[in-house]
Amino acid sequence: MGYITTKDGTEIFYKDWGKKDAQAIVFHHGWPLSADDWDNQMMFFLEKGFRVIAHDRRGHGRSTQTDTGNEMDTYAADVAELAEKLDLKNAIHVGHSTGGGEVAHYVARAKPGRVSKAVLIGAVPPIMVKSEKNPGGLPIEVFDGFRTALVANRAQFFRDIPAGPFYGYNRPGAKASEGVIQNWWRQGMMGGAKAHYDCIKAFSETDFTEDLKKIDLPVLVMHGDDDQIVPYADSAPLAVKLLKKGTLKTYKGLPHGLCTTHPEVANPDLLAFFQS
Repeated sequence: MGYITTKDGTEIFYKDWGKKDAQAIVFHHGWPLSADDWDNQMMFFLEKGFRVIAHDRRGHGRSTQTDTGNEMDTYAADVAELAEKLDLKNAIHVGHSTGGGEVAHYVARAKPGRVSKAVLIGAVPPIMVKSEKNPGGLPIEVFDGFRTALVANRAQFFRDIPAGPFYGYNRPGAKASEGVIQNWWRQGMMGGAKAHYDCIKAFSETDFTEDLKKIDLPVLVMHGDDDQIVPYADSAPLAVKLLKKGTLKTYKGLPHGLCTTHPEVANPDLLAFFQS
């Protein structure tokens, strides 16, 4: 574990486990979480002989609680600096939710040879917010509501999300894990309120259409069709159509946080893609 200091002085925390000459997998977390959200996957793929890396996005987790740069261009630039510091070659980048947007934005700009494959899981691309160009998106009022709730009582808001829609715990018959809920809350409250507030705009209003079109590498798009955070119909099927080498894997009845609720389903599918 360690830190890099970016060009603007931000400290980015990262974990880097495994043999340094092994195939590297870089995990990109969702809003408002941290690298810890990938604990299950990092342990699983470490045991499979991979080098596993995950960072806390600026303003999140153990990284600097920045009041600037909380948008996709800077997020992707931070990843580029991390990849350069670790001298990553032919790495696989895996992003969940907001992290999926970060992956698309970074991979479309990455230096040749840095990336071999990518995975978008419950990811925000192509774009979340509703507009004339994106009539199936979520109204801006939804995201305004997020901002209002964050400012009013971030601690309660960050309890309600995992206890409800994020993991599908609000569905009839769902068995909620108190540990999972508290771990989500813990990760969220580690980050900075200003960065989290700004990131809502970044994940909801950034248009990743051109990024997806530019990517000329194999990309696996994984999405639960009961995703209540990033609705399926306006994300995964549209994203895969824009990718040159995209493959769509749809999970019937699974929620947004499927890597946490169903790692026994997600991990083998990831492994198969990595080894293909």
